Amino acid sequence: CFVCGNVGATITCAESGCDRSFHLPCASKGDCITQYFGQFRSFCCDHRPLQPLEVAPAQDTTCIVCMEPVGDSRSYSTMVCPSCQHAWFHRACVQEQALHAGFYCFRCPLCRDRDWFIPEMLAMGIQIPFR
Repeated sequence: CFVCGNVGATITCAESGCDRSFHLPCASKGDCITQYFGQFRSFCCDHRPLQPLEVAPAQDTTCIVCMEPVGDSRSYSTMVCPSCQHAWFHRACVQEQALHAGFYCFRCPLCRDRDWFIPEMLAMGIQIPFR
């Protein structure tokens, strides 16, 4: 595992030519992304998909879920709604929201968009259960 250094890492990066492997629990610690749909692809920190938006959080921007600061730059742990581009949140906060809401109730907490929000969150490694 390139994250923890232990043996038994069975998840490999989906990028062709990349030989990095990691354990599923180590994925978030190593800034890796696992997509929980389709082919269930995983990506290491160097090849993970990034949100295709050019916006960055303004200074003193807070997470729309927990109301804690998100920082003033884009990172693995901060995400933005692709529809309104005003709702910033921590990856852990939006993951928790997705687990509680389920697929049919999950949406942007600010603009309530589902059409752009759900596919973007799935691509960025947010697991959304069907319940």
